[in-house]
This record gives sequence, C-alpha cells and structure tokens, in this order.
Amino acid sequence: MKEAINYIYNKAKKFKKKYPLTIAFRLKAHSKVLAKHLNNGEKILYIFTAQKGGSNLDIVSTYIVAITNKRLMIARKRLIFGYFFLAITPDLFNDIKVRMGLIWAKIEIDTVKEFIILSNIQPQAATEIETMITEYTMKEKKKYLNKNDKQQ
Repeated sequence: MKEAINYIYNKAKKFKKKYPLTIAFRLKAHSKVLAKHLNNGEKILYIFTAQKGGSNLDIVSTYIVAITNKRLMIARKRLIFGYFFLAITPDLFNDIKVRMGLIWAKIEIDTVKEFIILSNIQPQAATEIETMITEYTMKEKKKYLNKNDKQQ
C-alpha cells in the first residue's frame, strides 16, 4: 500500500511540476485515498490533478485523478475526516469537452449518471489530459462492444 501511495504521489508531483499553473494542494493525502481504492491487478496509466467544480475561484477542492486499466478514479481527502471518491467505468462515458480560458482550462466529462467538471488546469495540460482520456475510453469501449457482439 505504501508503494502505491508513493507511486501516485510522485506521479501527481511530476504532473504538477510539468504544469505548475494547475492548482493543487495536499497531494500526499489525496494519494492515500486513491491508493486505498486500487483493486488487485489495476494499473495506473496516467495521473493528473485538478479542482472539481466549475468555479475558478474555488481553489480548495483539489482532486487527484487517475486513469487505470479498468476505470477513471477521482479522489480527495477531506480536511478534517473522511474523503470523497468517484470511479467511472468506461461503459458510462458519454463524451468529454475542453474549455480553454486565458489562465486556466476546464475539462467537462459527461457520463450516463452525472456531469463532472475538472477546473483550474493549465491550458497546455488540458490538451494532454483530453487526449489520454479519449484514447483510453475509445480503446476500452471497443472491448465492451466486442463483448456485446459475442453475447448475441
């Protein structure tokens, strides 16, 4: 578990170093939440940080987002106790939208069940994030389509 926490934390720090204008705090605490929810055989493919919510003024809602070989995971440790965790499997993705601003970008993920806004992301990072999420979902959705074809 400690190895997973360090791996997640280092990946998040690396992302933050590459894109320093992206707002992110308390990465170690959020890494612990994400590591707690990793399943056996689940491998992390990509990690980034963002604020969850649409307001550019809300800079205290940092989340670590991970794309794994099985799902998209969004985790945040609350300040005092508890945490927030969200997992999205590829079959629930509808589409993704990037909104570029002068200082920050937003990524909007539309799923079957909810609409997720990740904000306060450095604009150059948004392009990379969109590419990673799109490539992942396209690859995984093909697997779901193939399973459905075989069952019929």
